[in-house]
Amino acid sequence: MSKEFKTFSLELAGRTLSVDIGRVAAQANGAAFMHYGDTTVLSTATASEKPRDGIDFFPLSVEYEEKLYSVGKIPGGFNKREGKASENAILTSRVIDRPMRPLFPKDYRNDVTLNNLVMSVDPECRPELVAMLGSAIATSISDIPFCGPCATTQVGLINGEFVINPNQEQWKSGDMQLTVASTSEKVIMIEAGAKEVPEAKMIEAIYKAHEINQTIIAWINQIVAEVGKPKHEYESCAIPQELFDAMKAIVTPEEMEVAVFTDEKQVREENIRQITAKLEEAFADNEEWLAILGEAIYQYEKKTVRKMILKDHKRPDGREITQIRPLAAEVDIIPRVHGSSMFTRGQTQICDVCTLAPLSEMQKIDGLDDNEKAKRYMHHYNFPAYSVGETKVSRGPGRREIGHGALAERALLPVLPSEEEFPYAIRCVSETFESNGSTSMASTCASCMSLMAAGVPIKRMVAGISCGLVTGETDDDFILLTDIQGLEDFFGDMDFKVTGTTEGITAIQMDIKIHGLTRPIVEGAIARCREARLYIMDNCMKPAIAEPRKEVGPYAPKIIQIQIDPEKIGEVVGQRGKVINEIISRCDVKIDITDDGAVSVCGTEKANMDKAIEMIKTIVTEFEEGQIFKGKVVSIKEFGAFVEFAPGKEGMVHISKIAKERIEHVEDVLTLGDEVTVICLGKDKMGRMSFSIKDVPANKR
Repeated sequence: MSKEFKTFSLELAGRTLSVDIGRVAAQANGAAFMHYGDTTVLSTATASEKPRDGIDFFPLSVEYEEKLYSVGKIPGGFNKREGKASENAILTSRVIDRPMRPLFPKDYRNDVTLNNLVMSVDPECRPELVAMLGSAIATSISDIPFCGPCATTQVGLINGEFVINPNQEQWKSGDMQLTVASTSEKVIMIEAGAKEVPEAKMIEAIYKAHEINQTIIAWINQIVAEVGKPKHEYESCAIPQELFDAMKAIVTPEEMEVAVFTDEKQVREENIRQITAKLEEAFADNEEWLAILGEAIYQYEKKTVRKMILKDHKRPDGREITQIRPLAAEVDIIPRVHGSSMFTRGQTQICDVCTLAPLSEMQKIDGLDDNEKAKRYMHHYNFPAYSVGETKVSRGPGRREIGHGALAERALLPVLPSEEEFPYAIRCVSETFESNGSTSMASTCASCMSLMAAGVPIKRMVAGISCGLVTGETDDDFILLTDIQGLEDFFGDMDFKVTGTTEGITAIQMDIKIHGLTRPIVEGAIARCREARLYIMDNCMKPAIAEPRKEVGPYAPKIIQIQIDPEKIGEVVGQRGKVINEIISRCDVKIDITDDGAVSVCGTEKANMDKAIEMIKTIVTEFEEGQIFKGKVVSIKEFGAFVEFAPGKEGMVHISKIAKERIEHVEDVLTLGDEVTVICLGKDKMGRMSFSIKDVPANKR
């Protein structure tokens, strides 16, 4: 007998969004079987019965699983099974995590997993959006404590008009990719990529999405009212007030303020270490307090910093509220690479290296979106332990590194030249030398400079900065902080990152730790970030390198691109690649040919590249009488010689056309391998190209 279940539907952006509750995954705390068009995603929320021992954070895991059967594909490779999560899956998981994490109780320590299984993909309905909504519904109807519901809307910009929940093609080709999550009162997450969209237009789009989110939230509330479970009780991990009172009797608020208010991270950490040792000695006989002392000191430090910032407008390093840390920038710090730069902002320092390569080295993508099969620009971000003075074995990039790299990549994509303008694959790698807040924005600045140093003709300079927030008891009691350092990020309420040019925004990523932002905070942060990024460009980046170099560097590959008739591609490639491989071998170059006939020749020696181009042009030329070629004698017969004038292309020189005087034997004048100049006489009776040596004008020999 089939299970009884309920289906709830909502008309959203011209399509039907529906969810089945109670149909599948009944053993999860909450399960939502989502349908939007033909896109199907199973979203589940599960929680452990007891808190995890020995941790001082909320252990939330968010998974977004892309199954290739959802688009009718079998995975490539030998295994034929989905492997590690793709970059898109990791980024989607982060976008789900960021708005939902702050809505769980701060003292909740039970393990929670939100899982999203993509089972079918309709190109008209993006599965990422469905998973975001599914996670919110599954958690809201579950018995897991959650201050929701929340909802998410995506906005595109096509020909100056907003498109709500755009399809895959609109999402990729539009001028904006905006994702906004909201509660019933406030915006809780913003993620955006944009082609220099003005700040006012971006704010308008954000609140258009926020308005639509209210309709979705009302719908989710109806679902919760009908099928939601009562929230379960949980064991609170809050720090006892008695411990705080005892700590303040030993370390006064004034002493804590002196300890944390310094612009040297190492000095501050040493001060906190000494305070920790003092308190450990004082509470040596109280094992219960010792077990949670680290978290208690963290919260004491946090309250001290927040109070001084909010009430006294005093920042830990003594800066003004709108002041940016000391800036420094330079280029060409690494020899022999194609482009390099270093950007320093306070104790945050990024070295970025740019590498250029033929288009054939673009990253191949095997994902759910058929429109995106390769990526030309790649930005990779590395965060080694030494950058924060720690010892830890490197185990490859984690979700944070992938997310930071993707943000800087998205920030710079709108200003990159087209493939036709600059036929290169481009990779930037940001190495974090030192970190004390907002390395992703430093990576954006450093990458922009290394691109220009490498000779990539970007349209405009891009910079980025992060704006922080400390809030009080009421919505209008807040203070925005320009260029937050690590301590202000850890103890503050927001990390609002914005990148852009002089013309507009190219990327936004917003993380918060509270239950949402009011419109004045959002507008203020965006305005503050614009002011700061323009200052960074004018006072730091431009003095180091004001514009892209006119040519790529001496160690970068050179690329010459020509266009040929697509119907001639087969002649250039030859049977089993024989012709093109011969050109590559002779000229020591790399050759890429696209389906539309764009031919790119890549090499380090211009003479060799010119030679390869000449060969290709010769192969695809419709031969006419009077054309002159240079070639090599490859065969000698009694009646004449055959001259190869391009790989796979030969013509015959009759014995009577070799020399002006009469000769008895071809060998009297020519030998195999001779380089000769010939003039085309047209085709002979057998349809072969007929050449003459003796008729070549003297000035062409």
